[in-house]
Amino acid sequence: MRPYRDPLVLGPLFRDEGPGGSRAATSATSEGPDGPAAPGGPGGPRRSGPAPADPDTLRQAPVRAAIPRPAPPATAAPAHPRTLPAVLDPELTEHPARACSGWWALLTAALAAGGAAALARFEELRPSTSPAEAWPLAVVACCALLALTALGGLRRGRAGQAWSLTLFGRYRGTIRRTGLIWSNPLPRHTRVDVRLRHWRSEPLCVVDSEGTALRSVVLAVWRVRDTARALLAVDDHTAYLRGQVESATARVLSRMPADSFGPEPDAPETLRDTEAVGDELTRLLAAECKAVGVEVFSARPLHVEYAPEVAAAMQRRRVASIDARHRDSVLTSVLDAVDDTVHRMSDRGLVSLDDYERKALVKDLTVAFYTARGPAADAR
Repeated sequence: MRPYRDPLVLGPLFRDEGPGGSRAATSATSEGPDGPAAPGGPGGPRRSGPAPADPDTLRQAPVRAAIPRPAPPATAAPAHPRTLPAVLDPELTEHPARACSGWWALLTAALAAGGAAALARFEELRPSTSPAEAWPLAVVACCALLALTALGGLRRGRAGQAWSLTLFGRYRGTIRRTGLIWSNPLPRHTRVDVRLRHWRSEPLCVVDSEGTALRSVVLAVWRVRDTARALLAVDDHTAYLRGQVESATARVLSRMPADSFGPEPDAPETLRDTEAVGDELTRLLAAECKAVGVEVFSARPLHVEYAPEVAAAMQRRRVASIDARHRDSVLTSVLDAVDDTVHRMSDRGLVSLDDYERKALVKDLTVAFYTARGPAADAR
């Protein structure tokens, strides 16, 4: 009598076996391209007809087909932080605008005004249809227009500031010259501060890698490098910088714990390493602000502290960790001193101790040394 075998139980077992398991046995009884394979080993006889089908194999076949095979684990691509491209609009790049010294404009305005005044004094100015009689009025009008154009284009360029020119919404150039300058009066002139500036943030609410609430203050040192991008690529580049400082601070501080309470204080990286935290924050912030023409020189956390709601609990945990490290170091030094003392006494023949006496001596020396070096000595 054939024993009963459940295909729902044996199906996954045969399916998960290796190449030397039931798969090889099943393929050995399956029909190949040149005919059926022999059911026996290499020395077994070959059959030319179709191989008889096993009833158990026929029962398990639909079960194996119905059970989906697990997909191979996909290799996760390395995660790279997504940042803005270095250039948002290739045409929106700072280039110098045409400008000249303002003293030439003053000289031109003075000559035009003097010529108009002289002509008005010696010639009679009246409207007329005859060109011979209307030319003095036309010359005076041209001189007045020339003087107004010369005076209207005068600008004062200051050190650390630049003029950005836009005409009908199109960027026309930037003037970085200092002193009295003259440029086309038709474009709109916008003053941009290109000096080195710093911004101190308010206490930012962030969390570390363990989810502990923190308060951090960041100091960012920056300047406007490309006036065209700073004015036209973003609505307000200073507000954009502040938002990016908050975002970068939250991203960088969430990668490491604030403190390490383990037995080895210098094993993991923590947020107390302000140099490493500042370098990573500067790199991330500079990449985010480059697209809007803002150059970030440094972004350093001034201080990182726990939030008021968890400060007391984390302070108790920190004190307990420091006390545990201190006790461990004291105990290690005490055991080394006891071992050295017992070995010296035994080597010099000062005492001859059996196991019981040796244990009693080690106990007394440990208590004496630990009392002298431990918390009792610190309290005194």
